[in-house]
Amino acid sequence: MLVHAFPEANVPVVQLSIDARRDFDWHFQLGAGLSPLRERGVLIVGSGNIVHNLRALSWSEPELGFDWTRRFDDAARMALTENPNDVPRLQSHADFERSSPTPDHFIPLLYLAGLAGAAGRSLDVLVDGYAFGSLSMASYTLDATCPAVPDTRPSAGLPDPALVLPEDANV
Repeated sequence: MLVHAFPEANVPVVQLSIDARRDFDWHFQLGAGLSPLRERGVLIVGSGNIVHNLRALSWSEPELGFDWTRRFDDAARMALTENPNDVPRLQSHADFERSSPTPDHFIPLLYLAGLAGAAGRSLDVLVDGYAFGSLSMASYTLDATCPAVPDTRPSAGLPDPALVLPEDANV
């Protein structure tokens, strides 16, 4: 993922492992504890999917979100954008077990929520959407924005994407 943001690979990276023996509050507090690093300019990225149930994928519906996917994703959005301190309590949501049958894709969200909670801030939606019924593609940010996607139509003076060779398409 980072190769697209930093193609020169000139940024030091430290990966944190998830301690699955710990509860959600512990992970949330770990995220809050990273706050001093962020204040020193360290970029902190958490990846996963808020709703991530591979057993329930509907391959024939690539842009669909099942009702339970949408309900849980909406609850997560409300917590993240209004009160990130509520994120650990999403574990008690009626659709949590179905939405996150294994916690490895949900826990990174707790780190970001902990950062926001420590800053007394809420998160902003960066990317939104659903895939294959049981995946939420939502992404959130704290103090970052997504750059505008350039107009790639030939009339915009940019190359036609269909004519760009794969080796020239590091985007």
